[in-house]
Amino acid sequence: MSFADIDLHPLIQKALAAEGYADPTPVQVATIPPAVAGRDVLATAHTGTGKTAAFLLPSLNRLAGGRVPRPAGLPRILVLAPTRELARQVLLAARKLGKFLNLNTVELVGGMPYRDQLRLLSRPVDVVVATPGRLRDHLQRGRLDLGGVEVLILDEADRMLDLGFLEDVEAIAAACGTARQTLLFTATWDQRMAKIAERLLSDPVRVAIEHGESPARIDQRVHHADDLAHKRRLLHHFAASADVAKAIVFTATKRDADTLAQGLVQAGHAAAALHGDMTQGERNRTLDKLRAGTVRMLVATDVAARGIDVRDVTHVINFDLPRAPEDYVHRIGRTGRAGAQGIAISFVGPADRGVLPRIQHYTKAAIDVHVVPGLEPRRPVAAADRAVRRFGKERPKPSNPSGKAARPGQRADVARQGRGAAKPLGGKPAAAGAGRK
Repeated sequence: MSFADIDLHPLIQKALAAEGYADPTPVQVATIPPAVAGRDVLATAHTGTGKTAAFLLPSLNRLAGGRVPRPAGLPRILVLAPTRELARQVLLAARKLGKFLNLNTVELVGGMPYRDQLRLLSRPVDVVVATPGRLRDHLQRGRLDLGGVEVLILDEADRMLDLGFLEDVEAIAAACGTARQTLLFTATWDQRMAKIAERLLSDPVRVAIEHGESPARIDQRVHHADDLAHKRRLLHHFAASADVAKAIVFTATKRDADTLAQGLVQAGHAAAALHGDMTQGERNRTLDKLRAGTVRMLVATDVAARGIDVRDVTHVINFDLPRAPEDYVHRIGRTGRAGAQGIAISFVGPADRGVLPRIQHYTKAAIDVHVVPGLEPRRPVAAADRAVRRFGKERPKPSNPSGKAARPGQRADVARQGRGAAKPLGGKPAAAGAGRK
């Protein structure tokens, strides 16, 4: 199936062609037709599967028939995202995919000056992309009327619940009224998501991208470390490698992000931190520097890095492993984008070794153990490797940051994601076509 086979407005088809979209991904194949038909959709899909276009295209298609005169501050499409970075990514995608529709799109997130946002809301609005806290603030102040929202989209709904936005999300959904269409996308499915879906959606079509073949091929590697100092030496080794063209380094805390970035800068590397204590302007400028290449090593926390969409990131380095396997998948999905090969490197210290088997079990992917000559762990690798052997390779390999000489079988898919499938809530998935963007 190609996008030409999907019933979308000619101006949207024109935008797809201009942006280089050719074939829809499985989640787009499964989601767009029922959403265009007006059905509520509940989709489970990880980052990198094309979910942003999956919910934007049918929503923009609703607006393609022509703009209807409307009062100021009365949007027709509302997208909620958990973080400012993800909201910015969705906004930019909406502007690209709706570039020929002459739409007015507005971003409402924390960290942006209120005066600028009030100015944007003082005129007619078609699409609002927002974080829940800032949107509810405008709603309570009477700056926004959600009574005319035709489509409510919840992107990464599980993350919004993790961040404590449940009350805000329910209040916003109630303000939108019951005649709306709702599209809910989540990376994970559990009992709490089932409850929120039951409250917010009406007879939804269920789309599930199961663990199976990943759209991105990422070489996953583990380097065992004795302690924090050993991790830092490993980080500086990779920062000094010419093969690491552009990397995102993940840390557990904002303080660690600042400390590691400062240490890299002092060592002569083009590095910067990205975390939630920075203003939105600072975060946007930092990401622009990463895209432009003036920053080569970005040290980030999980919350700040959600939604980062930089196509040419060659490496992701987990300085600290995340506690949740789902966050690991989101992290390494920052590399290997748009069909490129990527490399994900994880430093595993004594405190991380219990987390690694859970990550491997979740991703169903082999993770090779590597060593850097001269930076081997003090304890024998055979003992440190015990947690990895069940899923990965048996022997450590010399480090190869570029991945150019990888042996057959050395690369591993991130998370095996099968074809998308549309099904009634609670039923078995129906087969859906597959394709690649």
